[in-house]
Amino acid sequence: MVNHAISVLSRRPSGLKPDSTYGAIFPKVSFVNPQLFLAFVLVAAALACTPGVDWAYSITAGLRQRSFVPAVAGLCSGYVLHTVLLVAGLAVVLTGMPGVLAWLTLAGAGYLIWLGAGTIRSWRGASFAAADAGGGTRLRTFLQGMGTSGINPKGLLFYVALVPQFVSADAALPVPVQSGVLGMTFVLLAGLVYTAVALLSRTLLHSRPGAARVVTLTSGIIMLVLGSVLVAEQVLPLAAGL
Repeated sequence: MVNHAISVLSRRPSGLKPDSTYGAIFPKVSFVNPQLFLAFVLVAAALACTPGVDWAYSITAGLRQRSFVPAVAGLCSGYVLHTVLLVAGLAVVLTGMPGVLAWLTLAGAGYLIWLGAGTIRSWRGASFAAADAGGGTRLRTFLQGMGTSGINPKGLLFYVALVPQFVSADAALPVPVQSGVLGMTFVLLAGLVYTAVALLSRTLLHSRPGAARVVTLTSGIIMLVLGSVLVAEQVLPLAAGL
């Protein structure tokens, strides 16, 4: 279902000609194709606004610590890593190696299960009254966020499947540079969305410790379930072949 939604959202815009309204606003010779770039922004924003494990981690980190900035920065850094792999051409190589991708998937699934289990264990103490975390805790939160988005192979597959469809061979910038611009655009949009989610959650749950605990428990369950689904996707085909 998710792959189908991505394929529908990521279709190139049809019926747009160089001399259309877009052509009147943007110059015909540009660093990136303006029509494709605007279409990519709409698709990337829609995907960033889709609730998932990144949302769950942003909310949970905000509940545990006074500042959610390290969590959001870590999540964005994971997508920066995917962007670098895409620009370097390594993303296509990795997705073409089923064995390596399977091990990456299992590693990412194990990490999500571990993170979800830890979140569930701490749900009873979730609140906004915690003291400001030290540098070590902030670094750990950052690294956990980076692992949440960076180790997840589905994020890598998303970059490989989506970004190339919005790259134009006629643009002034080389294709790898265009890929980097699009990838960083998604990072920016994701950062804005995750920040808004964390701020909104904090505002709504600040005076509701009971609701904060429920949200923390739900976030942990989401991470645990998604990790289990990733494991099942790798193990069940192997079991069926025995």
